[in-house]
Amino acid sequence: MPDTEHNPAGNNLFARARQCLDCADPETKCKLTDLAVDDLNAGRLDLRNMDQPQPIAAPGRPPRPELIAPRDLPRRRPGSVAGRAALLHAVVHIEFNAINLAWDAVYRFRDMPEAFYRDWARVAREEAYHFHLLCERLAALGYAYGDFPAHDGLWEMACRTAHDPLVRMALVPRVLEARGLDVTPDMIRRLEQAGDVEVVRVLEIILRDEIGHVEIGTRWYRYLCEQRNIEPDATFEALVVEYMPGQVKTPFHYAARQQAGFNAAEMASLERLAATKR
Repeated sequence: MPDTEHNPAGNNLFARARQCLDCADPETKCKLTDLAVDDLNAGRLDLRNMDQPQPIAAPGRPPRPELIAPRDLPRRRPGSVAGRAALLHAVVHIEFNAINLAWDAVYRFRDMPEAFYRDWARVAREEAYHFHLLCERLAALGYAYGDFPAHDGLWEMACRTAHDPLVRMALVPRVLEARGLDVTPDMIRRLEQAGDVEVVRVLEIILRDEIGHVEIGTRWYRYLCEQRNIEPDATFEALVVEYMPGQVKTPFHYAARQQAGFNAAEMASLERLAATKR
């Protein structure tokens, strides 16, 4: 019997995306994500736009972690078990937010090609898988998601870009999530030095998958620019300056960004913006 017959959200993709977004329990959110993607892949979900997306002030999430300003977060040093757990917790929190961001892209932006929804549903599933892997490693250190404070920067940018898929694709996958491509190699190096080979293995999986996620953002950003007859390179720089002034940081993982679709002009503009900040 199809899973849709047991699901109160029914067989509409956008209703199922909203169900995943609203779910506050992380384990249930991941299970609902898997079920929704299974149903989508099996052809059991209707992709017709039956209503209009509603604003979401905050997605479903557990009462912890406490959300504080990024500047108030303590430094995370992997030299101790608690330090490694805090570092790992920060990545767990990013992956949990990434599940919501992927489903929000599905739910919010209607009248896109079917491939857009299949891409972002797949991203949601992969982010849920990452979340599960990281929670296992966090538990092995004696901690759980929610044990450390975190910030809400990813979702705040989702709210600021909710009006336009072009702006969302430019800034969330290609700036905020792409930052993960830059910082993960150093995180892997530090955890290797600390001897945590299991977490290193997980981070290598995540880095591989995240290159693909950023590439999806690149592809749909350029699609939307082409549809609107907009020059993509200058527009990307202008959007970063408008929405994220002073937030571009080095170093860049050039090889990973190239795989994710960044071209030489875009990298040059990011280098200029990072230099301006200094």
